[in-house]
Amino acid sequence: MVGPLALSAVSFAAGLKAPFPADHRAMRKTVPYEQMSAFLESAARPGLITVTEEGRSTQGRKVYLVHLNRGGAKARFKVLYYAQQHGDEVAGKDAQLTLIRDIAERPELLPEDVDLYLMPMVNPDGAEAHQRFNGAGADLNRDHLLLAQPETQALHRVARRIRPHLAVDSHEFGRDGEDYTKRGWEAWPIITMDACNHPLIPEYLKSAALEAVGAAAPLQQKAGHAYRRYAVGGPPPDEEIRPSTSEVDDGRNGMGTLGALSFIIESGVRHRSADPQADLGERVDGYRILYRHLLGDRPWRERIRRLAERARREPLPPFIATNTFWANLGGKASSVKVREAATGRTLEVPTANAMTDLVVKQSVATPKAYAIDAAAAKRFLPVLQAQGLSFETLAAPRRVRIERVKLLRLEEPYDELYQRYKDRQIVERQPQAEAELPAGTLIVSLDQDLSRRAIQVLEPCLLYGLYGYPGFRVLAQPGADLPVSRLF
Repeated sequence: MVGPLALSAVSFAAGLKAPFPADHRAMRKTVPYEQMSAFLESAARPGLITVTEEGRSTQGRKVYLVHLNRGGAKARFKVLYYAQQHGDEVAGKDAQLTLIRDIAERPELLPEDVDLYLMPMVNPDGAEAHQRFNGAGADLNRDHLLLAQPETQALHRVARRIRPHLAVDSHEFGRDGEDYTKRGWEAWPIITMDACNHPLIPEYLKSAALEAVGAAAPLQQKAGHAYRRYAVGGPPPDEEIRPSTSEVDDGRNGMGTLGALSFIIESGVRHRSADPQADLGERVDGYRILYRHLLGDRPWRERIRRLAERARREPLPPFIATNTFWANLGGKASSVKVREAATGRTLEVPTANAMTDLVVKQSVATPKAYAIDAAAAKRFLPVLQAQGLSFETLAAPRRVRIERVKLLRLEEPYDELYQRYKDRQIVERQPQAEAELPAGTLIVSLDQDLSRRAIQVLEPCLLYGLYGYPGFRVLAQPGADLPVSRLF
């Protein structure tokens, strides 16, 4: 299915002056913003590489988009790789810069049918401060629902404009967290990947993505890199290990609901090391292998292009999953690899706490539209506009069939039972009834291209939704109806 791509060749030719070694595996320092900016400006090549400014950070730095295309209109397979949403997670950015260098020097490395877009540093302010958050203190990979930050707004404008068939978010995790080190271990993998998993994403798209996750293993093994499917939690055998969030407030599922085969890559960093970047070259190499692997060969790319475009035409399901959690159906036993810190040995730890089955606990019927109370319209307008959603503002009252939803409570503590995040919205649906909506009400129809995004932003029955965010919490009073209703 997914074959190696010609990009495995490494360009050592003279020409473009890059702020990193000719052999990327020798990298020991990440490329900072100013050096990256100068490199990107020098990398532009007419008819091959276009570098544009797609936005500005909260502190005024440029958010770059690099477009690589040598096939013109023949390049039908659209790809978006983006990195450094978290400013202190660098390897994805550095890997993308090495690919730009290689293609600038050897254009034939880019297949003619690939239309490749790279956003190597989504969070330049965080990169400069070497911190997770942006200049406003926001976690960009928890801003794909509100799109309140200029950096995530720029990313989604690009995604809606190009509509990638393949999208990859790029991150890093700590291998040497305290839970592991107190056992004398560290997390085994240096490179990991996982697929989109949201219930609104068609199963055939998620299955193809998981296929690619599994098929990457022998490629990484051949290169000598410890690789597995990305998971959070642990350590084994007693702690839960599971895929990360199944919500759309991150890049992976956010892009997946736009109809892309969407992934997250995470490389492992030894944060407690005297030099956490000592193995940067190895992490960059692992990234490059996955970037190339996901581009695949022409039959793979054509298959994914067709699946992604089919997903965009797919009718909405009759029901919306509103409450999900990860489980281990049947209590299957498996083993999880860890690395013994003192010796470097790989240990296989048996466990029955690997939770890889997404269980739907509750669903509701899919409505035809959502109605936003006129009194709350001002608060919702920036979100609708940032998401690119179509809506109507009622100029006169309108009779509709409506289902209102009452908030019972917001559960703030972390859910220890199901290992779920805080701020869960516990609601009660009211019986459907005829009602008159006043002028000024916003109507968001689900008969639109971005209907899956609209559901994730507005559905009031979701366990996790807008009302867990500070700016919207004021609109959600226990015992009162929420400002968004379901229309039938």
